[in-house]
Parts: sequence; C-alpha cells; structure tokens
Amino acid sequence: MMRHRPAALNSYSKLYSSPTDVDAPSAVEEEDAFEGDDDAIIQIKPSAMARLVELKSKRDADPKSTVDPSSPLILRMGVRNGGCSGLSYVMDFSTADEIEEEDEIDNYEKEGIQCVVDAKSLLYLYGLELDFSDELIGGGFKFFNPNAEESCGCGSSFGV
Repeated sequence: MMRHRPAALNSYSKLYSSPTDVDAPSAVEEEDAFEGDDDAIIQIKPSAMARLVELKSKRDADPKSTVDPSSPLILRMGVRNGGCSGLSYVMDFSTADEIEEEDEIDNYEKEGIQCVVDAKSLLYLYGLELDFSDELIGGGFKFFNPNAEESCGCGSSFGV
C-alpha cells in the first residue's frame, strides 16, 4: 500500500534534512577563515569566532545601537563561585570603559573582536578552548578547560 504524503510534510522534512543535504563549509575552509593565536589566553576555535563575528555584524547593523561600528566587540570571560562543580563560567559583552588595568586582553583586529579576562579568572581560564555548536539540542558556546579536574554534564561549570 502506498501512502500519499501531504505537501506540508514535504516542506517540514526540508527543514530537518540530514547534514549531507546541506552544503556546509568544509573543515579546511573554516580553518582558512580564521587562525587562532597560539599565545592567546583563550583559544577561540573557528566556529566560535564565526559566531562572534556574526554577533558583531548584527550589533553594527542595528539602527538602535549607540556603539560605533568600527569599535571591537568586547567579550569578557571569567569565572564565579557556583554551579554543579564549584565554579561556573561567565561570558558577557563589555565596553572599553569597563576594561581595567589588570585585565588581560587578546586582540583579534582582523575580526574586530577583543577577549578580556580579569586577573582572578586568568588562573582558571588560561588555555581554555572556546568552541561553538549550532546543534538543536545542546548547542551554543562550549568550554573545554585543561585546568578543570572535574566538570558537570552541561559543561557550564567545573572544579579544580
């Protein structure tokens, strides 16, 4: 017996097609687009940098934004007490006025991104890899911390 599939279901299946149906950039193309800095405090992976550049583009295109489009997108990263494993990651946008003298700054001039880490968090975050996933479940920024002795299942907290 052959069943007819309604047209609405055909368009639904196109939304959720398999990854092989999509012309995604290859890993080689993605690596060519951005090369991380080996001396950086936080190692930003190409997919995370692409997402940060996208967020900067949205900020710069927003007519309500009061930020100069030529100014970098400043990403402040740190840690705070809390979370399942004792410490949790903090990641937020910042302004040049909020950068303090003792902060460490990684500049990515070509991309228009700055990554700022406060002195206290530096001990915990040095060598951290920041990645990004656009998976439907569990997507978003991902933290891979070589300093963590334990981490929770969600990946947003860790212990040392």
